[in-house]
Amino acid sequence: MYKGDNYKKKFHEISNAWNQRINDNILVLSQENTRPIEEHLQVIPSELEIVKQDFKKWSSELGKKIEKLEEEKIQLGLDADVQKLKIDYKKLRLSMRTAVLGKTSEQWH
Repeated sequence: MYKGDNYKKKFHEISNAWNQRINDNILVLSQENTRPIEEHLQVIPSELEIVKQDFKKWSSELGKKIEKLEEEKIQLGLDADVQKLKIDYKKLRLSMRTAVLGKTSEQWH
C-alpha cells in the first residue's frame, strides 16, 4: 500500500481529504449574515432598568416643580409682607398726622 508511484498520489488524496474535513468544521461567515460589532455589543435594558429610568425622569420633573412652587410661595410671602408693611406705614402716617395735629403752634418751635 505504501510503495510505488501510487504512494504519492494516495498520500496527496488522503491529505486533501483530512484538510477538507478539518476545514468543514470551521465556520465561515457570509457577508449577508454579518452584523456590526456594535449590534452584538448592544445592551438591551431590562424592564426594571426602564422603570428606573422613568422614575428618575419623573422624580427630576417633580423636583423642578417643587422648586418652582417653593419660589412662588416665597414670592407670595414677600408680597404679603410688603402689603403688611404698606398697611403699617399708612397706620404710622395716620398716627403721626393725628399726633401733629394735636400739637399747638408753640410746640412746633
